[in-house]
Amino acid sequence: MTDLATLTASDITALIARRDVSAREVTTATLSRIDAQNPALNAIVQHMPDEALAAADAIDAALRRGESPGPLAGVPITIKVNVDQTGYATTNGLVSQKDLIAAEDSPIIANLRRAGAVIVGRTNTPAFSLRWFTRNGLHGATKNPHDATLTPGGSSGGAGSAVATGMGAIAHGTDIAGSVRYPAYACGVHGLRPSLGRVPGFNPSGGDRLIGGQLMAVSGPLARSIPDLALALAAMAAPDPRDPWYQPMPLQGPLAPKRVAYVEAPDGMPVAEPVRAALRAAAETLRAAGYQVEPVQTPPWREAMALQLRLWMAEFRHSNLAGLHAENDPDANFVYAQMTRHCPEIDLHGLMDTLKSRARLTRLWRSFLADWPLVLCPVSGELPFADHRDVASEADFDAVLQAQMPLIATPFMGLPGLTVTTGRHGTAPVGVQLIADQFREDLLLAAGEHLSPHPIPAL
Repeated sequence: MTDLATLTASDITALIARRDVSAREVTTATLSRIDAQNPALNAIVQHMPDEALAAADAIDAALRRGESPGPLAGVPITIKVNVDQTGYATTNGLVSQKDLIAAEDSPIIANLRRAGAVIVGRTNTPAFSLRWFTRNGLHGATKNPHDATLTPGGSSGGAGSAVATGMGAIAHGTDIAGSVRYPAYACGVHGLRPSLGRVPGFNPSGGDRLIGGQLMAVSGPLARSIPDLALALAAMAAPDPRDPWYQPMPLQGPLAPKRVAYVEAPDGMPVAEPVRAALRAAAETLRAAGYQVEPVQTPPWREAMALQLRLWMAEFRHSNLAGLHAENDPDANFVYAQMTRHCPEIDLHGLMDTLKSRARLTRLWRSFLADWPLVLCPVSGELPFADHRDVASEADFDAVLQAQMPLIATPFMGLPGLTVTTGRHGTAPVGVQLIADQFREDLLLAAGEHLSPHPIPAL
């Protein structure tokens, strides 16, 4: 008999709509899977079985009344602990925020509830969501379900580990520098970073972010099938007036040329051979599907990465420095020290110059994407890292940072990106990244379905 917890969201919604199974049955199966899988992984760190079952019962009751409870009716999902969910602490992996109980839902939670999703738990993140690895002093470390010696990614490492093992068909994550796309890569699933303005965001418990977070941080889904990402995006992207950057853009854009810029080594960065092999295979798959795939010179990556880090660290210094000292998390302390080595403090003139450069780079990239609507590139220059490699030494941190350039650069321009897992190399998952113009997630998802036409089995 099929374990209901291992089904895709698309399959679950079809079964529940036909009344072949109940939302309670799916939720019960998922909670049982969490009980079996989570102790070894520590992906879900805030548990909510009673609330999940009550939400499932409400879905079933609505169906009995002949009502439509939403496009995600009965789908089990997880939420990252850095967004507000009524009645739960928005810890962001911090001991100092263990009692920061949200009084109201953030827009992403409100949208997912209205779509009928059943929240089964909240997932782990590193302290301050600052790393591509997942460990903190409050919740502990999350493990990669493929290989415990590898990182599960970060900062949405709990989300990646949970969805890879069927502890929810869809996982919520956030991404300012790869925090959706990299955990998807490391855990062998798919992850979508939406465009700036696509998915409304705001944490009432924390108030408004500074300009770096406003321009670069977004919420997005992780899942084991590309159609599930599309389903989740549609639910997440419902309007909410609390986000001033939100744009009510259609999810389906006009027809675009099926042209893909092939970028095996952005700006000449080092790229491991297994990653190059995955890119070459993906290029051939897209060509067979009717895409024109050509090596093309793109606008700058390295400059965009440097400016993104400068803006991100300017925000961190302004908003989190006192909290960093109070938390005294060893990992966060080390990572912050290395980041400041790469990003000296900037003054008002430096901030203004950074924002001016953002306009230029955004214009260059969007003009390029008008001719080449998709870019095929690495997620990372390396296979998933050994766990906690970034805090092993300064040299290791620098190697990690260099490999992550394809993840860091594009958020600076507000562009969407998609990680597609395409295979494995030994115990490590491997995949590719697709980049598109703002609000063209539809192009990413269409190409992604060619690269991964079948759901990834839950581990």
